[in-house]
Amino acid sequence: MDAEDSMPCRHAGAPPQAIIDSVSALIRDLGAESTLLNRYGLTTQEYTTALPAAIEGLRGSMSASVADRKAFLANLFQDMLAKGLINDLEKPNYGDNTVYRLTLGGFGDIAVIQKGCPDGKHSSVQWSAPSWARETYLWWLCDSMRYQPGEHLSKGINRLRQRFFDDYPDTLDGVIFHNHLCGTGQRPCPKIGNAVRIGDIDVPPPCVYVMPDRADNATEWNWDGGQQRFFPAVLLSAFGISLEQAPSFTGYIGFQKRPGAVRTTITSRFGPGRVVTFRN
Repeated sequence: MDAEDSMPCRHAGAPPQAIIDSVSALIRDLGAESTLLNRYGLTTQEYTTALPAAIEGLRGSMSASVADRKAFLANLFQDMLAKGLINDLEKPNYGDNTVYRLTLGGFGDIAVIQKGCPDGKHSSVQWSAPSWARETYLWWLCDSMRYQPGEHLSKGINRLRQRFFDDYPDTLDGVIFHNHLCGTGQRPCPKIGNAVRIGDIDVPPPCVYVMPDRADNATEWNWDGGQQRFFPAVLLSAFGISLEQAPSFTGYIGFQKRPGAVRTTITSRFGPGRVVTFRN
């Protein structure tokens, strides 16, 4: 199995890497096409100098805006508040650590740290768990189609694994991969039958993964998925998934230490009897 197999979904119509490489080469080599550049009033030097800024601007215009990301997650949590699944919602001041504070009656506070695509260092390494949180989750709002969702996830988990075994004092209780593309024609979702209407879009249940706790002198950390968390069942209930059904929709991350190597397991669950597992 490949890393992209760690999740059950695929981007519809995502171009293969060979095509992406060819387009990249075309963009890079256009600087030598003086006749074409002249039609746009450009010299080769001007094209080469402006190219990085142009690519950055184009990438930003084609991605979901920060406002769109804020609206998606805020609307979902607002829906949970309206349904009485959470007792209070504290929206974040947006910055390096964008953290939602969800209060669950009888349990305590949940921290949800909003991040972008998991393969970036900022999205998977640069975070801190608030001291007030009983459970803390990273929520990856990834609209990139550069990789398949499973490969994005795997890259993020590899970064989290390094952090897990490093000297950072805090850990995560789980990670969530989910945004406005999920369930659309661009990213079809096998859980679309459980979608709910939030705002003007049909939103399927998120892909939720329980992370392991640290343990001294251990050789396995949640390798068999036995770690339990509270928030996943609450989150999934917003999509009509019962407490009894929730384990069938909750994936997990585990680590295993062997001589000279540390292995990772990623298991995605997307309904009763529907499971995919990737190990490396």
